[in-house]
Amino acid sequence: MSMPRRTLLKLLAGALPALRAARSKSADDGIPPIQMGPFVGTRESLAAYRVPEWFRDAKFGIWAHWGPQSATEYGDWYARNMYIQGEWQYEHHVKTYGHPSKFGFKDIIPTWKADKFDADYLVGLYKQAGAKYFLSMGVHHDNFDLWDSKHTRWNSVRMGPRKDIVGLFRRAAVKHGLRFGVSEHLAMSYKWFSVSKGSDRQGPLAGVPYDGADPRYADFYHDIKDVYVNLEWNLNGTSEAFKRHWYLRIRDLVDKYEPDILYTDGEIPFGDFGLKQAANLYNLSAKRHEGRVEAVQLSKRREDCAVGTCVMDVERGVVENIWPAPWQSHTCVGNWHYLKGVAYKTPKMVIDMLVDIVSRNGNLLLNFPLPNNGMLDAEELRILSAITDWMKINGEAIYTTRPWKIYGAGPSTTPASSDAKFNESKRRELMAEDVRFTRKGQTLFAFFMGWPEDGKITLAPLAIEGTHKVGKISHVELLGFRGQLRWSQDEAGLKVQLPLEKPGAYAFALKVNGLRLD
Repeated sequence: MSMPRRTLLKLLAGALPALRAARSKSADDGIPPIQMGPFVGTRESLAAYRVPEWFRDAKFGIWAHWGPQSATEYGDWYARNMYIQGEWQYEHHVKTYGHPSKFGFKDIIPTWKADKFDADYLVGLYKQAGAKYFLSMGVHHDNFDLWDSKHTRWNSVRMGPRKDIVGLFRRAAVKHGLRFGVSEHLAMSYKWFSVSKGSDRQGPLAGVPYDGADPRYADFYHDIKDVYVNLEWNLNGTSEAFKRHWYLRIRDLVDKYEPDILYTDGEIPFGDFGLKQAANLYNLSAKRHEGRVEAVQLSKRREDCAVGTCVMDVERGVVENIWPAPWQSHTCVGNWHYLKGVAYKTPKMVIDMLVDIVSRNGNLLLNFPLPNNGMLDAEELRILSAITDWMKINGEAIYTTRPWKIYGAGPSTTPASSDAKFNESKRRELMAEDVRFTRKGQTLFAFFMGWPEDGKITLAPLAIEGTHKVGKISHVELLGFRGQLRWSQDEAGLKVQLPLEKPGAYAFALKVNGLRLD
């Protein structure tokens, strides 16, 4: 919900002394002071943050996880794995480009052409498919900025495609009426990219340093001395200089493009630096929106979002029940960075995930990886088209909805592990007997996730005097079907005789009125 004006003014007044002190300290250490506003960079201040209604209403966003690692069209983490002898991407690199002591990732950058990239066309397609927000990658672990960065020469305006990727995507999103966001994966780069300073363990070039050890490129491959071949996902060992550099880079990104969403890959990093950045993002948003904080900071660390502060993000996974606060799951139709020949998710898999996530109070952010040239391939276009067709019929049951008392019914509601991360591959396929609920005011939408062979559906949770005490139903319709449905309600549930022809190919929504939903 939007913050009441009186509450905002009270927060702002209480924050002023701390903010003035923070601004003075920032001036002393060379860090630019954060934008004045309702928040300062402390956990206590950020606890007052509330998720904006637009994000709760949006439900579906699309992401372009695209950068110089896409140039090879050889999958995610290419810039790291090409430096690890024995990895499949290392073998491909040596065979295709040469040994990484002679041809490193810095030499891949000029091969990223983006010669068919058209941000306006792409974002237009995403809007047609029902996306309400769009995210551009800002910087991945490969330490390469996709905007006109003032803190590193390694950016897409000066090298590679020589385009302001973030700026072009932002302009397109604004034109098409989508909320705009950016993702940053920079914090882990310090350790992630350390393998560029290693060498082969065996073979004719064993012990010969890779190009990351060349001091001429220390501003790209970092000043780290340790080589983390076996990478633990934490920020331990990061230098203080890099923490400060992270802050300056991400401040530049946020201040230039004023995103509505900032996705941080991992936790809010580096203590005060990360908290200041979140406060700055929110204060910029309040300045743009007459005191309303419309921005969203995403974090993959649940503890970050326990009280206000940010929105919890789950990678390739679904939480175990209806989450009390709005949250987001992000996943990909294929590999994070473009991988030629990869098997994509089917439209059914994508749509089933969307419905399941929305029923649990979440949003879905879906990545369509772009190849070197910046244009979606034929299979990605087919998936987008299927989502577009489905949304035209069923969007009413997705957008601006809220969860009901239960998220669903059927065999797939068996309790699963509470660890939601990366659990999408462990989830069973949803079928006709699986039901998911969303609510809009006094209307309940019941999705059945496949078409039953006998053409009949029974929704036990909607029994006239059942556990949920929903009362007597007055009207039932099937979205996409213009005729009258035959239905009845008794102690066993709502029973519906479906029409002979399906009004679509995937999850189907019944619109039910007359219930006592509270």
